[in-house]
Amino acid sequence: MRIEDFTDVGYTVEEDNHAVITINRPERMNSFRGRTVDELIAAFKHAWADKRVAAIILTGAGEKAFCAGGDVKERAETGGYGETEWGTFEIERLHRIIRDVPKPVIAAVNGVAVGGGHVLHVLCDLTVAAEHARFGQSGPRVGSFDAGFGSAYLARVVGEKRARQIWFLLDLFDAHTAERWNLVNQVVPAAELLDTARAWARKIGSYSPTALRFLKHSFNADTDHIGGISHLAFDGLELFTETPEGREGAAAFAEKRAPDFKPYR
Repeated sequence: MRIEDFTDVGYTVEEDNHAVITINRPERMNSFRGRTVDELIAAFKHAWADKRVAAIILTGAGEKAFCAGGDVKERAETGGYGETEWGTFEIERLHRIIRDVPKPVIAAVNGVAVGGGHVLHVLCDLTVAAEHARFGQSGPRVGSFDAGFGSAYLARVVGEKRARQIWFLLDLFDAHTAERWNLVNQVVPAAELLDTARAWARKIGSYSPTALRFLKHSFNADTDHIGGISHLAFDGLELFTETPEGREGAAAFAEKRAPDFKPYR
């Protein structure tokens, strides 16, 4: 997939130092469909191969959302996330490439990071957040879940009690709370968000790329077994979304009503 063919994602290399990958669907709160995920994977591959790139910044277009997760409205309307390059929805592959790319990935959270968008920022190596950013999960509300890195790795980051709070209560929490819970490295005014991420990328670019590569792989080694859990979880999720219970969550979201899960208890 060529960069010039992207419709959902922006990709630039700045200062011959870092790549900026921008989810560009602000009209859908930067939620992702199948094509978005394909383009994100391609963008990370381009950054991986580009010798100029020492670090990668992941952000969202506009000021409202970093990423609102999967496009539940499209899922409700079509039963899936649209056409893809390989005929499958490759979100698990995107998770892996964020972890595996041998360059630090910085999430610049410019608004809401919820659901699958929350998982993306958690998987990044570093997170800087604008003061107005909000974080949280939504899966059980819309008939979805991430029982792989999105929950098991999250528990490594914030601890078991906090991870269960995030997934079981589904409350949104502010950037300063996220920083206190170790989900965010730094909170800055919105006007300083990308400048801060770029400053981190420039600093990373002055260091030994081989040392950074080994360090990233070392950090990942302790939690790579979650990848196996993730395979099982996404296989289960694919089956679950075709059930009446799974469809109810997406339909309720699209119809702007409260879901009725009582029959499935």
